Amino acid sequence: MKTIQKELQSKMEKTIEALKYEYTTIRTGRANAQMLDKVRVDYYGTPTPINQVGAISVPEPRTLMINPWDKSAMAEIEKAIRNSDLGLNPTNDGQVIRIAVPALTEERRKELAKKAHKVAEEFKVRLRNERREANDKLKKLEKEGEITEDELKKAQDEVQKTTDKFIKNIDEVAVAKEQDIMAV
Repeated sequence: MKTIQKELQSKMEKTIEALKYEYTTIRTGRANAQMLDKVRVDYYGTPTPINQVGAISVPEPRTLMINPWDKSAMAEIEKAIRNSDLGLNPTNDGQVIRIAVPALTEERRKELAKKAHKVAEEFKVRLRNERREANDKLKKLEKEGEITEDELKKAQDEVQKTTDKFIKNIDEVAVAKEQDIMAV
């Protein structure tokens, strides 16, 4: 019974970490290298993460710089960034690719805030699925006679408390991200 609770706690902590990582890929008004994590470059016919074809740095708060290891891939890197949903326009000087991260318009901020909210809801669904799995395991233990009905009820209450705590955590992370997006 305790192992089920510990397993649930561990899974939910990983879900929160995954949410935080997911939020690093949603653009705010500042440049960060993680915002390019989901961009895939067609590198010799293989969709490759951009951080595997060059070094990404942030020389200034509103500028990203990509130094490709293979200079022949520069055109593909530029194309991948332009085609992404980030709304960025890279420039190429033959050696490095620079990306000026423009300030977000009010409309784009609202759009990104909605996206952040949607992502939070998806992660809440993950938490609820983890809760359901834990409850199913507990019911199976009760069915097999390993725990009593009272122990089952108590354990399910613990599972619900854990779930509520992590959903609250998701809400806090989501609010912080939305405020970050909406900050001018």
